[in-house]
Amino acid sequence: MRNMTQTISVPPRIGSFLTQITEVPDVEAALFKVLREYVDLKTETLKQRIRVFESKWKMSFKEFSEHGDAETPGFDLYSYEVESDFWEWEQAETLLKHYDTVKLRRM
Repeated sequence: MRNMTQTISVPPRIGSFLTQITEVPDVEAALFKVLREYVDLKTETLKQRIRVFESKWKMSFKEFSEHGDAETPGFDLYSYEVESDFWEWEQAETLLKHYDTVKLRRM
């Protein structure tokens, strides 16, 4: 991978706002701080959403995606609720992995 340095220009009002809200005098450092905090917030939100699904279905996503448990009350593989939860849960799991990967690359 080539090491490419790019320069971005930030309008003065945005730069000033970034440095004020982050209390970091350097605009680039302030922007990275905001982005890191955004990723942290998104990660925590996704983890909370995943915990809700795990609590609701009393299983991990892996177990759920392997058609759950026939013994689980309300687990009709073809019901709207199960299918809807599957897609939403899968999205949360996928985004969490993505954000974790992005965080590792930036550290």
